[in-house]
Amino acid sequence: MLSRQSDRALLAPSRREWLRETGYGIGGIALAQLLATESIAARRPSGSSSPRGSHNLLPKQPDFRPRAKSIILLMQNGAPSQIDLFDPKPELSKRSGQVHVEKVETFQNGSEDNRLLGTPYKFYKRGACRMDFSEALPHMASLADEWCMVRSMHTHHNNHTEALVIFATGKFFAGRPTLGAWVGYGLGTENQDLPSYIVLRDPQGYSTNGTELWQSGWLPAIYRGTEFRSQGSAVLNLRSNQTLPDGVRRNALDLLENLNRKHLDKHPGDSELESRIFNYELAARMQLSANNVVDISKESAATRSLYGLDQDHTANYGKRCLMARRLIEAGVRFVQVLPPAKSTQPWDSHSDTKAQIGAIAPQIDQPSAALIRDLKSRGLLEETIVIWAGEFGRLPVSQHSKGRDHNRNAFTILIAGGGFKSGFIHGATDELGYRSVDKRVSVADLHATLLHQLGIDHRKLSYPHLGREETLTDRAVTRAHVVGDLLNHSPQIT
Repeated sequence: MLSRQSDRALLAPSRREWLRETGYGIGGIALAQLLATESIAARRPSGSSSPRGSHNLLPKQPDFRPRAKSIILLMQNGAPSQIDLFDPKPELSKRSGQVHVEKVETFQNGSEDNRLLGTPYKFYKRGACRMDFSEALPHMASLADEWCMVRSMHTHHNNHTEALVIFATGKFFAGRPTLGAWVGYGLGTENQDLPSYIVLRDPQGYSTNGTELWQSGWLPAIYRGTEFRSQGSAVLNLRSNQTLPDGVRRNALDLLENLNRKHLDKHPGDSELESRIFNYELAARMQLSANNVVDISKESAATRSLYGLDQDHTANYGKRCLMARRLIEAGVRFVQVLPPAKSTQPWDSHSDTKAQIGAIAPQIDQPSAALIRDLKSRGLLEETIVIWAGEFGRLPVSQHSKGRDHNRNAFTILIAGGGFKSGFIHGATDELGYRSVDKRVSVADLHATLLHQLGIDHRKLSYPHLGREETLTDRAVTRAHVVGDLLNHSPQIT
């Protein structure tokens, strides 16, 4: 009887075994696809678009004329306090220290006294629009006439983990596709050398939820957010660590190309397989372009200073904001920028509102404003939506005497560019900032509105999953609608 080792020797190796033994892996597959004369991309006429529902990143036709081409999400993990930054409440300051007559909904211990806490920050009216900003964000305040301020946001959960998932995916169930993944699925991307969805996190580590905030869920993996680094090589594991003679690699890659094509021919219509091959092609093209696109060394000294790269406290976040502009300029569809990660949720302010906001705000303020100024100076702001948002707000009562607990009932976000009204305030909270009471906007409404600006009808963008046509907004449950009051034009859908 032959040994198992002998049995294996008599059998042709599987594709996976062949890859493992030869050591080429994804890098080899990628280069093979790049050099192939009849790749999936090459078979399409130049400039052609891909039909909705095909699993690649080729440009897809929108449902109607888009007002924007791309989105930059400046996600502020930890929940910035609306009543200390954007939504002044004179009545709250007047009654600070008094026991609130209504028992508010709390999440953690420390707020049992239910005593109101006025803001430690002064507010000023800024710009021609007279928009309110606190002194904690002077650079962002200087751009008041560019911002669309939505004061009436609300969400469905008051824990960071779940609320961040809601903001990313529309629901707090794990495993759903994120907004950036839906955008890539719906529209593809203009630059076939880069992913449609790129994430710029702090090189020191991950924020709350980690990679869960840029997953593709049950959409094909090609739409998942790709992490780019702001230190060292932009993308990890993109190049092989082996050096081989050109002839050896060329022969092996030719063989691998033939194997891949034969395998695909045996499985016609296999969208997962075609997606995988398209991913390999993308990886190959990224080898040639990714590091160049995010190389900020060629930026002028004035631009680097604008983003605060010459200051220790702003350089970390500023570099990622500058990289975001370069990626958008290169045609990337969706860029997600995460805050500094010395804390996994740096805007959290349970123990001392003034001290904790005072620690994170100066790191974020100048780079955020610089991104808006830079995009506008280059003519990119009109076609780029910039969102500055946390996952929920903070309570009007004190926690541990000087901090604030979580508040799912009211928070403020800022939006600039992409056809949103500028110098405009939408909605309102009650006199203490606890609840959104006028022109309320849910996360699903926000998602519907963002898709609309990209030319996508949120009711039609769907994907079959477990016998159901899933959508980002799930309108039957959320009653999501496009918030036309936020836009410079009448919405084509509601």
